[in-house]
Amino acid sequence: MLRKFLPDQHVADIFEITPETLKEKNIKGIITDLDNTLVAWNEPNATVAIKEWFNQMASNGIKVSVVSNNDRKRVKHFTTPLNRPYIHRANKPLKGAFRKSLKEMQLKKEEVVVVGDQIMTDIFGGNRAGFHTILVVPILQTDDKATKFNRKIERFILNKLEKRGWIEWQGKKN
Repeated sequence: MLRKFLPDQHVADIFEITPETLKEKNIKGIITDLDNTLVAWNEPNATVAIKEWFNQMASNGIKVSVVSNNDRKRVKHFTTPLNRPYIHRANKPLKGAFRKSLKEMQLKKEEVVVVGDQIMTDIFGGNRAGFHTILVVPILQTDDKATKFNRKIERFILNKLEKRGWIEWQGKKN
């Protein structure tokens, strides 16, 4: 059961995910979380660096879809200037939003990665849906009220994964 929470990869931030590294693995699409993955949970707009990252992906033919448990207003405000598809109130870790995003991309599951900062929603959900998953260190060490409980469970799971030697996690709180 614990393996369902284990990401296939983990990186310090979204910028470690490059078109070159994705193309080496024949990846043509990214399903990414929004809050604390692309920008801080309390940052409404894309940063210049994130805009450049999205443009880099697009210019290399890599599709990016934002799948978030946040509300429509938040997700639409962020994605509209980027002209990117999104799914709000995704109910992650349930599989539905991942499947819907994959269908909209018109790609095969093995051509898409799921990226996020939370083991309980992004990684567990992506793994359950059968995707390659990439865990990023959260941008902020603080969270919205709804996420705080998940983080406590997440720290417990990360400690178990580390003790078994399955992951070395640079984003854990001491």
